[in-house]
Amino acid sequence: MLWWEAIVLGLLQGVAEFLPISSSGHLVLGQYLLGLNTASAGDITFEVFVHFGTVLSIVTVYRHRLYVVIRDALGALRQQGAVSEAVQAGSIEPEEAGKPGSLRLAFFILLSMVPTGLVYVLFKDRLEALFEYPKFVCAMLLVTGLLLLLARLRLHPTGRLSSLKTLLIGLAQGAAMIPGISRSGSTICTAIYLNVDRKEAADFSFLMSLPVIVGATLLKTLELFEVAATVDWVPILLGTLVAYISGIWAIKVVLTIVQRGDLRYFAYYCFLVGTLGLIFI
Repeated sequence: MLWWEAIVLGLLQGVAEFLPISSSGHLVLGQYLLGLNTASAGDITFEVFVHFGTVLSIVTVYRHRLYVVIRDALGALRQQGAVSEAVQAGSIEPEEAGKPGSLRLAFFILLSMVPTGLVYVLFKDRLEALFEYPKFVCAMLLVTGLLLLLARLRLHPTGRLSSLKTLLIGLAQGAAMIPGISRSGSTICTAIYLNVDRKEAADFSFLMSLPVIVGATLLKTLELFEVAATVDWVPILLGTLVAYISGIWAIKVVLTIVQRGDLRYFAYYCFLVGTLGLIFI
């Protein structure tokens, strides 16, 4: 992989991971257009590191909130029954405007992993096989565009997260393992469909992605150990840095746009790329 290819793919990963336009779909199309072999040791290593870059983006933007969640969750483990009481009552701390308490948020993040994990376990091989079909990815980008447009039907969501809503959002995250279906787009839109406040929907979408992205990175790391080969670290580290910086920018852009309540431009983009891909690939 050349240095400029690493910059392009790192930018695609960082931006598309959080903008509702499907990072997996864009990586498939980007690697296809660049003629890269995704099964090679260098490309597996690159994918591991750029995913790590996006993890760091989330940690950077939400570092204060993550600190509170982890602190309170660990503290609750020392108090018998504190977690169940927090879930039933809403939280053990005063709720900030539009934000669930830290223990309740931790519970919801863990709960969202259940349907996501089931989808992965049940359909892993079929999902991975879809990455070999760029034309299929383009079709799924059209589906993502439709999901984004439908969010306009819920103009002023004001509700809060609940256990049932969290399970459904987690299921949407599982469906987003299909390349071309945006993870952030499907989870944010599902939350909005379920009348979850827009800011809370976006925040939860990014926070719930942390264990998923970390898990995917660890799985890719295991694959990396199975491939004995020398790799060029310069483009890998360059791509990781670009993914990290662009990821921070993308998160802040999405938070701003979601609160304005208009995702249609992302929908139009997905329609454009998907249509062009179906025509020319």
